[in-house]
Amino acid sequence: MSEQYLAASYLCSVADLVPGSGTAVIKDGEQIALFYLPSHEPCLYGIGNYDPIGGANVISRGIVGDHGGELVVASPLYKQHFSLRDGRCVEEPDITLPVYPVAIVGDQVVIQD
Repeated sequence: MSEQYLAASYLCSVADLVPGSGTAVIKDGEQIALFYLPSHEPCLYGIGNYDPIGGANVISRGIVGDHGGELVVASPLYKQHFSLRDGRCVEEPDITLPVYPVAIVGDQVVIQD
């Protein structure tokens, strides 16, 4: 395990991820949307799965894309775009999703504790 992630918790296996798409996991009662994008650096992003505008845990089901040079996911409910880097809503910057420090270590997806 890399030095940065020595104090880390297992979330899932890399085999559980779908390239170019989102997967939802639960850590300590919080839903996290993981986005595995093998052609990007970094290749894994973790943001909150709860869409505060739509009021549902659906962010992991959104479509990943580019919005003005920003890597985003579009909520499947009302189509707001959330930055995968910092969780900020592009259309409503005062709304943000939590961002989680996730990484792939070997064949495991981990979150820094």
